[in-house]
Amino acid sequence: MKTDWLASPGRPTTRIAVDVTFLDMRKAPVAPPSALPGGYRLALWEKPDVEGYLALYDAVGRSYCWWMRHMMPPHDLEVILHHPDFILMRLHGPQGVAGFFELDGRIPRFPYLAHLGLIETELGKGLGRPLLEASIHQAWSKPVENLRVNTCTADHPRALSAYLKAGFRKTHVAREEWDIPDDLHIPIPEAFKIG
Repeated sequence: MKTDWLASPGRPTTRIAVDVTFLDMRKAPVAPPSALPGGYRLALWEKPDVEGYLALYDAVGRSYCWWMRHMMPPHDLEVILHHPDFILMRLHGPQGVAGFFELDGRIPRFPYLAHLGLIETELGKGLGRPLLEASIHQAWSKPVENLRVNTCTADHPRALSAYLKAGFRKTHVAREEWDIPDDLHIPIPEAFKIG
């Protein structure tokens, strides 16, 4: 993965290695999505502010080495977040925002499930499956040829199996090395560190 904004010259970094599994779904699901537990609902987050978005991104993904959105120039990130074909849905619950998913539809007919997850206090409440199924049905509400997603070995340990159970299929696996800036204070498991 070589993207200019991922470079961090002059910043101390920790290098990690992960296996990234790429998956796709070429047929719309037949069954309706599972219902969310009582007290939970999904709502579109229109034109989120970058700071608020990154706070939610951290609340969901910090424990899984989510870091790349922090490296993106704020204006570039805002352009994505405000694009008419980018959908960001927040999961609201009794204690506030419980999680989110984002669908990047900027390539017509080939949407990408860019992020999906729950904040730590909401894990184990039966929310993951209906949240994932809702994201899939949201994607297929428009003409789609291929819904894409990827996950890596740093993600939640049940992420890959959840995608496979939901109907995605593996296309390939790639080994990637990331240089995560230390000043992001991402808790990196020792097992992923290299060099």
